[in-house]
Amino acid sequence: MTDRPACALLDAGDGRRLDRFGDRIVDRPAPAAVGPRDEGAGWAEADLRFDRDGGWWAADPTALEPWLVTIDGLTLELRPAAGGQVGLFAEQAPIWRWVADRVTERGAAAARATDGVTDRVADRVADRPSAGAGSGPVRVLHLFAYTGAATLAAARAGAAVVHVDGSRPAIAWARRNAAASGLGDRPIRWIVDDAVAFVRREARRGRRYDGIVLDPPSYGHGGGRGRGPAWRIGEDLPDLLAGCASLLDPAAPFVALSAHSEDYGPDRLAGELAHAIRVPRGSIEAMDLDERAETGALLPLGVWVWWSA
Repeated sequence: MTDRPACALLDAGDGRRLDRFGDRIVDRPAPAAVGPRDEGAGWAEADLRFDRDGGWWAADPTALEPWLVTIDGLTLELRPAAGGQVGLFAEQAPIWRWVADRVTERGAAAARATDGVTDRVADRVADRPSAGAGSGPVRVLHLFAYTGAATLAAARAGAAVVHVDGSRPAIAWARRNAAASGLGDRPIRWIVDDAVAFVRREARRGRRYDGIVLDPPSYGHGGGRGRGPAWRIGEDLPDLLAGCASLLDPAAPFVALSAHSEDYGPDRLAGELAHAIRVPRGSIEAMDLDERAETGALLPLGVWVWWSA
């Protein structure tokens, strides 16, 4: 007998979704849930319910307190948050795994590259300002990083991560997740900043990263130091991707990009990434970020595209 998964989509329909996160069942809006819902899926047993007009509701007030779930070996704090979020997008777990695999591969390649090299040569390689494979930990930039699941997956795999989000509370939440997962001592820089402004400054500094992970919202407000203007993915994503391309170390880079706008299907998102990093469109892989509920309902949640040299 197998254990049930830590998180599951139980049903989706009538503009709402019903999830189980650990021991709590959560009923929230989901505009993409266009079919009818299955009343036998447990909607009446929800511990937490969010409505856009009334906010969060719980029959038992203790259900409004934070709780922990463990998914893919990461222990994450969940809590009722603004807009009906709980701090976890479980459909993005394949992205965390893919990023961790790339970090592991590049770490192994770096170890092979330095095997048998004299200390003197190894020291010269490590001193290069834009060193790539073989120059120490794999460097990952995570933009719009929210509560940090991908950051923690990369750090656990051996990466040095720069975690950037415009929300100070989200950064604090991510740091709590790092501590809960036993990763509080990993080389993670926690940066409260606007993603576009941060990328521009990193480019001016000549910084390089082995991998970049970004999950931009459809709309948003400039965060961090207050320098960022309002964000609109259709207008601003191409320039951001061009800036990210300038930060990629040419040795063996990788990029994971996801989006959650109805204007972005796999072809368009893959095309924009291919144009920015100047690779053939056919080298970009893409998939829909859909979740299949236990009742069989399908909930579209965005698009993920990825590329690895």
